[in-house]
This record gives sequence, structure tokens and C-alpha cells, in this order.
Amino acid sequence: MNNSIENLYHRSLTLLVREASQIHQNHFPNAEIQASSLLSIKTGGCPENCTYCPQSAHYKTGVTKTKLLEIEDVLANATAAKNAGASRFCMGAAWREIKDGPEFDAVLEMVQEVSKLDLEVCCTLGMLTSKQAVQLKNAGLHFYNHNIDTSPEFYDKIIQTRTFQQRMETIQSVRNAGINVCTGGILGLGESHEDRISFIKQLINMEPQPESITINVLVPISGTPLANSQSVDPFDLIRVISVLRIKAPKSMIRLSAGRASLNHETQFLCFLAGANSVFLGEKLLTSPNPEISEDVELLLKSGLKLTPIENHA
Repeated sequence: MNNSIENLYHRSLTLLVREASQIHQNHFPNAEIQASSLLSIKTGGCPENCTYCPQSAHYKTGVTKTKLLEIEDVLANATAAKNAGASRFCMGAAWREIKDGPEFDAVLEMVQEVSKLDLEVCCTLGMLTSKQAVQLKNAGLHFYNHNIDTSPEFYDKIIQTRTFQQRMETIQSVRNAGINVCTGGILGLGESHEDRISFIKQLINMEPQPESITINVLVPISGTPLANSQSVDPFDLIRVISVLRIKAPKSMIRLSAGRASLNHETQFLCFLAGANSVFLGEKLLTSPNPEISEDVELLLKSGLKLTPIENHA
């Protein structure tokens, strides 16, 4: 059987999910979902023009620009996330790139202190220099998220202020520093099936493959150029996750933004196809997310349990 990305992507969904589910079971046999928590440590005012993003300074979306949070607030949020069952804590900041100086020093301290809570720590801060990546590694960072967003061919239809190659360079800096790579993209930007296939190829051809792959569904936000975008067909979402699981069998696949628009049946099929991480909490940065009680109900009905909190020190 031809297992090229194209052939897999266009295969009967029944056969595709069946194969993906078996591979998923082989590599992740414990029927667990890792719960993550995402905190915006600095919101709004980003100079990038990503057409999907309510935090871009280019659009009027009603998002209030804030300063970097105090470390006490970050630690309180991390502790609350852990108490809610999260084993992974992510900190996101609306920067094009983080500059050396007091703010970066504060982020380094946040990483150090959160890692002491025995949580897996992830940051997404925009572009990084190689030196900054090493500093984050030394502070105790486990993962760095930097999404490629979409295919190289479709990329400049979505963002013009940063190139696809610059995104790849940041990912390489993260990899060179010995930090686990977290990367992925967004479905529903107006991309074609060919773009989705190309996007998948970019991810699975990374050497080594990303330890963590995020799959987001566009949340259309009033004021952004994509405010009136059509919702993603759930079958397409399941198809993308299935192909990724088959071709990246050891990666964590994180069902991320846009989950509030998915019913329980769709999310269950995503888990069956290979997704094994979700974000807990009422919002992801500025986007709505299911209530924790709703996620508990979903996992109970699905016969899944949360990954236990382990010592990541």
C-alpha cells in the first residue's frame, strides 16, 4: 500500500482512522490525555499582521494591550492549573520577538519558578536568538512553541511581516539549544487540501520530528481579516490528525484552539485518531475554550483519563 502523505490524506476516512488509531495505541497504550494550561503573560499590541490574530496591533478587535504579568500572578495561575489536573503549563506573550533586557530576564525567572512546581513548562514568545534559546534551556524550559501556521505556499496570504523561513530558523535555534520543539498550525485559514498536505509534510520532515504538534481550528474574531471565515469541516480535522499520527507516531498531538466549536463526538474521534493533549481553562490566550467541568465529562464519556503529573525537574 502506498503510504505517501497524498495517498494517506485522500484514503477512505474509515481506513485512515483505523490505521491511525492502531498506531496511536501502539505508542500511547494508556488511554491518557495530557492536560495543558495556557496563560497569556503579555497580551495585545503585537506588531505582526497575522490575519487570524486578535492580538495584532494592525486590527481593531477590542483586545486590551497589557504589560508583562508579575511573577506572583504567573505562579498563582500555574498552581491553580496544576490543582485542576494540568501537567503542562504554557506561557504566551504577544511579541514579534523577545528583546534582551528586563522583560526577558523576568520570563527566565518565571520559567525557573514554574519548573519547580513539577510541571512541564512551555513558552511561546515569538522569534528567538540562539543565545536566548540556550538561556531558556538553562532556566529549565522543556518545550518552546513556534507554529509554522500553514503551508509554505499559502503562508504569505496569511502573514507578511515574518517569513516562513524565519519561523523555521527559530525552530532550529530551539532544537539546537536542546529544547523540545512544539509546532503546528491552524486549519480554516482558507487553505486548500494541497496546502494541508504540504503543511503536514513540513512537520513530519523535520529532523528530528517535533515532540509536540499543535493543531488549531480557526476561531474567527471580529475585526480580523478572517472574521467571516467558514468553519472547518470536522472530517477534515480528523483526517489531518490521522495522517499526522501515522507519520509522526511518537509526537504528542495537541488539539488546541477552536475546541469550543467542536462537539464531544468530534473531539472523541480526534482522540481516537491520535490527538492526546488538550488545554484546560476557560480561554486560550484570548480565545474561548470549554469549561473544565465539560472536559471532565468528555473524558469520562470517552473512557480516557488525564496523564498523571510527573516530576519534570
